[in-house]
Amino acid sequence: MRLFSSSPSSSSPKPNFTLFSPSQNPNKFTFKTVTPFKTRLPTPSLLSLIPPCSSKNTSSSPVLDKEADQEVSVEAEQDTFKKVLVVRRPVTDISREDDESDDGEAEGDDDALKSSRIGAGLEEFAKKMPMFEPERVESGGSLGKPLTVNLDLALYKARVLARKYRYEEAEKILEKCMYYWPEDGRSYVTLGKILSKQSKRAEARAVYERGCQATQGENPYIWQCWAVLENKMGNIRRARELFDAATVADKRHIAAWHGWAVLELKQGNVKKARHLLAKGLKFCSGNEYIYQTLALLEARASRYEQARYLFRQATKCNPKSCASWLAWAQLEVQQENYRAARLLFEKAVQASPKNRFAWHVWGVFEANIGNIDKGRKLLKIGHALNPRDPVLLQSLALLEYKHSTANLARVLFRRASELDPRHQPVWIAWGWMEWKEGNISTARELYQRALSIDSTTESAARCLQAWGVLEQRAGNLSAARRLFRSSLNINSQSYVTWMTWAALEEDQGNSVRAEEIRNLYFQQRTEVVDDASWVMGFLDVIDPALDSIKRLLNLDQDPSNKAQEPLKDAGVNETSAQEPLVSSSSGQNDGFDIENESGLDLDAFIKDKLLLDPSELDILMENPGSFTPKRIKSPRRVWRSQKRTTMTLPQTSI
Repeated sequence: MRLFSSSPSSSSPKPNFTLFSPSQNPNKFTFKTVTPFKTRLPTPSLLSLIPPCSSKNTSSSPVLDKEADQEVSVEAEQDTFKKVLVVRRPVTDISREDDESDDGEAEGDDDALKSSRIGAGLEEFAKKMPMFEPERVESGGSLGKPLTVNLDLALYKARVLARKYRYEEAEKILEKCMYYWPEDGRSYVTLGKILSKQSKRAEARAVYERGCQATQGENPYIWQCWAVLENKMGNIRRARELFDAATVADKRHIAAWHGWAVLELKQGNVKKARHLLAKGLKFCSGNEYIYQTLALLEARASRYEQARYLFRQATKCNPKSCASWLAWAQLEVQQENYRAARLLFEKAVQASPKNRFAWHVWGVFEANIGNIDKGRKLLKIGHALNPRDPVLLQSLALLEYKHSTANLARVLFRRASELDPRHQPVWIAWGWMEWKEGNISTARELYQRALSIDSTTESAARCLQAWGVLEQRAGNLSAARRLFRSSLNINSQSYVTWMTWAALEEDQGNSVRAEEIRNLYFQQRTEVVDDASWVMGFLDVIDPALDSIKRLLNLDQDPSNKAQEPLKDAGVNETSAQEPLVSSSSGQNDGFDIENESGLDLDAFIKDKLLLDPSELDILMENPGSFTPKRIKSPRRVWRSQKRTTMTLPQTSI
């Protein structure tokens, strides 16, 4: 017999229903229909939705009760759905429940009571559970995540915009990349470098920290860039910790080992630096930068044959490494082997024809040995290939000031400062030139402009030292002392600054004070010799700020010579503008034909490789945007074009 539910006032026979009270309230009764199938309903309120079954004992009361139950069931259904929408229940699989209910078996009164209690408990539990918004789930599923190729294209576009100094647009693109691909470290590295170029070091630090958290500390590139940033800010201890973290993330990350070694070299820990470089060779096998730094260490120890051997190993690891060729050429310049140096400069240019450092250092070298026209030509070629680089214009301005006119030099300085207003060495060199011309107020303004960019860098220390000499010559001794002290607070290892200050006290008759200053220098100095930056690494070899001023003004001196001539510096020596660009060479180069020693036809090289006409260099100096450097095709493309040509030749002959 099938049973159906009814109200307490129903006149149906007693065997047709079962009475129970799940809430244990004697005034409230619930009637449950027992069917021969297994049913699983979530709540007791939904039981009234089941239509009543027929019975053998037909009467009018069940029909009336059926209609009343249907009306009650509609209201209960509406209330039930309202509750579901308010509670935001997850979507349930109704079809599965229906299938199970069709295939189930009848259960007893105890099972029905148990299931209803469980359903009531689940309903109360569901009300307390937080659920996601349906709109959010649908929007996330419809949009999805962009393809990875979009990340590569966005990174490339951001780099192009950064090279054009459109930093804001590049930053917006990189922020989107970090939003969609937070696990990719390239976005953080690129954005951190862009912010560092704008001297936004606090923001760059925050980006690196965010990247390390997003990648769970497994990206060595972010650690290494962060360490370089902390090193520039003077946080040496923190930089060591970050370099260590980079090597832990990936022991084969060669940049971390090399950067850490360079840091230790600058701190005078040569033994520690050698140990780190040895670890880099152990884990990363041969690398040109490791060999190059080891070679510079050997050259610093006057073991030149070992240094040449290591440079040879570096160029074997990567014959296209412009850095290795330039560092080797610097060694030969120090040994006054000018022919070998010129051949190495040619190798560097051939390895990287558009490298601004190669053209800059080669041009300064030629100017130093007295070949002014060739030096000027090389600097102009570098500027034509890199019209946005202020360093080449700065060196060319100093060259023109010495061998041409100050007005032409001012034009070049102004153009360089417009290209990069935050490049400190341009303002320092310009201020030095105005001081030499007797424009003291203009020189002060230019020095102040340089310090307003950043007052904690090495360039700032040199600016303060040069400004101190200016005030000393003007008779403002108290201001000069303050400036010297401020310079030493930034760089306490500057031999020139200490000796200049001692000379000032000596000139004023304070011999005791002058001796105290000299003793202070020797007490606090480290193994690193000031102004010998070429032994530190490639970035220091061709430092655009210091190298151009130092070499063009004959500032490469030995420590013994500095003791006798303490005032030779970018802003110290009064007669440096009338001196030759480099000291007279030794007898090794007597009878040397400089013009005929080169094995490279420079004019033919720039015509064939760069499509640059040597006769139009002066025109390009006036209109730098009128020339577009030639894109050098890869050997793979050249081979394909030759193959297609050979295939078409027989057809044309027919």
